[in-house]
Amino acid sequence: MGAPKPQPARVQAEDGVPHTLFEDAQGLLTGALFVALAVLLFREAGLLTGGTTGLAFLLHYLHGWPLGAVLFVLNLPFYMFGWWTLGRIFTFKTFAAVALLSLYVEWLPRWIGFEHLSAPFAAVLAGLLAGAGILMLIRHQASLGGVGILALWLQKRHGWRAGHVQMLADAAILLGGFWVLSPWMLALSLLGALSLNAVIAINHRKGRYFGV
Repeated sequence: MGAPKPQPARVQAEDGVPHTLFEDAQGLLTGALFVALAVLLFREAGLLTGGTTGLAFLLHYLHGWPLGAVLFVLNLPFYMFGWWTLGRIFTFKTFAAVALLSLYVEWLPRWIGFEHLSAPFAAVLAGLLAGAGILMLIRHQASLGGVGILALWLQKRHGWRAGHVQMLADAAILLGGFWVLSPWMLALSLLGALSLNAVIAINHRKGRYFGV
C-alpha cells in the first residue's frame, strides 16, 4: 500500500485554527465517555449495536466474556490499516479512544445504574449518544477503530458518506443478532443503529469538517 502520507502536527478546525493538546484530550475523553454511556444503555436494555462494538456484544452475550476487554482486543488488527491509510497520529488517537472506551465500559456500572429503563427509549438515546460521541472523536482525528477506520478512509479517498458505509456494516453485524436476540429486541437494536448513523450521516459530510 506504500508508505503512509505525512500527517499535520495538529488537526485543523473549520476556521483554520488548530486544536490544542487540551482540546484534543477533552475531545477523546468526552467522546469515548458518550459512547461508553451508549454501550451501557444498550447492554442494560439487552440490545445490540453495530460495528466492532456489535461484534464484541455478540461474543459477550454468547460467552459472557468482559465486554470492555473483548472490544479492545477486536480492534487491534485495524490499527495497522489505520497506520498505513490514515496516518500515525490518527492511529495513536484511535488507540487511545478505544482504550478509554474499554475502561469506561468496565468502570461505568460502578458509578451509574438504572432502576427502570425502557428498551425503545434506550435504543434511541444510546444511538444518539454514540453518534455524538463518534462525531466528536472524528473531529479530533480519531475513531473507535474497526469499521469506523474503513468508513473514514472511504469518505476521504472516494467521497462515500461515512455514515452510509457504517450503516451497511452495522446491518450485516445486526443480522448476527438473530442468534442471541428476540425479533423485537433486534428491531429495537436496528432503531438504535439508525439513530447512531443518522447523526453521523447528517453531521459528517464531504466538504464540511474532516478529522483526517
